[in-house]
Amino acid sequence: MKRIMIVDDEPSIRRLYQKEFSEDGYEVVLASSGQEALNQIDNEKYPDLVILDIKMEDKDGLEVLDELRGKHKGLPVILNSAYSTYKNDFTSWLADAYLVKSPDLSELKEKVRELLTV
Repeated sequence: MKRIMIVDDEPSIRRLYQKEFSEDGYEVVLASSGQEALNQIDNEKYPDLVILDIKMEDKDGLEVLDELRGKHKGLPVILNSAYSTYKNDFTSWLADAYLVKSPDLSELKEKVRELLTV
């Protein structure tokens, strides 16, 4: 079973994604902050893919992405933000995909399937 880590500071987004991806047969691990995600990945819960919000309180997603690329080069990361403006930030180019949040999760689910079957 593939493990997906959802990193988002909004509890409702974490719950929705956990429900949707669990129903699709993935093991879902949650982190409510960038630092929590980094700690989990370093200590025990190495995921097969990370869905990463950008705008968070402690460490923004771009900082987390930069750290992940330094430590875990092959780990697929999807930046998932409510803001399209971060697409122009060079650090966002390190991600495997950049998707703007939407109530329709079909694009996100398709990208997850694509990245996990490569």
